[in-house]
Amino acid sequence: MLETEQTNPFSPDLIDILNGVPHGIALVDQDFRIIMMNRFLEALTGYSGEEASGIYCDQVLHSSFGRNSSVFRQTVETGVSCSAEGDIIGLNRKKIPMRFTVTPIVEPGEGRQAMVLVLEDIAVFQELDRKKELGPAKGLLGHSPKMQEIFELLPVLAHTDSSVLITGETGTGKDLLAEAVHQASKRGKYPFIKVNCGALPESLLESELFGHMRGAFTGAHADKHGMFQLAQGGTIFLTEIGDLPLPLQVKLLTVLDDREFFPLGSQKKVRVDVRLITGTHRNLKQLVQEGKFREDLFFRLNVLRVHLPPLRERVGDVRLLIDHFLQMFATSFKKNVKMLSAPALRLLDSYCYPGNVRELRNIIEYGVNICRGEIIEVEHLPPYVLADVSKASRAIAVTRQSGYIDSGEKLAAQAVSEIPDNVSSWSAIEKTNILAALVQTGGSRTGAAKALGWGRTTLWRKMKEYELA
Repeated sequence: MLETEQTNPFSPDLIDILNGVPHGIALVDQDFRIIMMNRFLEALTGYSGEEASGIYCDQVLHSSFGRNSSVFRQTVETGVSCSAEGDIIGLNRKKIPMRFTVTPIVEPGEGRQAMVLVLEDIAVFQELDRKKELGPAKGLLGHSPKMQEIFELLPVLAHTDSSVLITGETGTGKDLLAEAVHQASKRGKYPFIKVNCGALPESLLESELFGHMRGAFTGAHADKHGMFQLAQGGTIFLTEIGDLPLPLQVKLLTVLDDREFFPLGSQKKVRVDVRLITGTHRNLKQLVQEGKFREDLFFRLNVLRVHLPPLRERVGDVRLLIDHFLQMFATSFKKNVKMLSAPALRLLDSYCYPGNVRELRNIIEYGVNICRGEIIEVEHLPPYVLADVSKASRAIAVTRQSGYIDSGEKLAAQAVSEIPDNVSSWSAIEKTNILAALVQTGGSRTGAAKALGWGRTTLWRKMKEYELA
């Protein structure tokens, strides 16, 4: 009996497996004709699998997601699973919000290709988002584990009045997080005021924050309320708090302790009820040690602390953000740009983004403006993205000329000489990035992977692909 079971393993039909998944699923051929559907999709469309077989998918699925969809085309071109959100008209003739995911598959031995189309009902999730009333938190996008930690912490930050210190590199979205905390809090119906502490000289910044009375200084022709007064009942976000001059640090500490202050030129105190959120890309502990930031103020601000990770550490979020910005700018500029080419996507996937999400947003905005067709190619990306590759190559050359090349750098220097001068070739671009990272880290693969924003396995696979390992 045991021998029979071993020689005849359990092998259910594919359709039985698909019927066990609680989402609508269709198998689609290269021409976007339906091969088979599971029972959930049959119930959703009103067609049986036999009736739908051989029919174009957009003739069966009455949705905003047809065979000419950019997600279908992107999957065919790149061979990578892609997702998008859209609507489908159900049997009751009502729109149902769906997440469409297309995954390419290849039949072993035969080489024939097909695609698996999965439809996931996201109406419940959209309703939950509306109930949370996070408002601008929708601008905070990310599926990476580090961003999920931020999203899980958001309700905790929102249900308290304690001071919050948001740290992170320039362009990571500190202002978005601050406003999301405000909108999700009980203060959400009151003002959210943002002030950049590094944008104004000390004299003007004090007036901007705390206001002034008429005649307090030359040019003060009328009384003026400061931002703390304008934010009454709400939240004030002081970005780049590390640039706040020392005299104003003392006054800010007084406001935090006493909830009141004197406007410039006034002898009457103003009392305020405001929550303070601060942000900085600088190391405040180091500034304290250097005597440039008050230690007591640092402790007062650092009650709740959140660190926004740089984009290079947010695994998988680049593609999500590209899709978001592409759709946003294409709609805003009324352009017919649908997608990025495979080389352009791979280039942006491996770019380090020193300017983080803000830089990626600017890159996509540039590409949508420059592109005259439906597909953004490498030549539609900002020149400095490719110039960065050339700069890395020059850095390798300087290292070689200096005579200080260890074993890891010898490998990089030897291989970089084999790279063609035509940096528009994607393989040359990616290979150069890998080699530059190896040189920068002295041949350390762990360090190179971190610098490139990849996992070690990704770096190892690409090194084998380019015969660097």
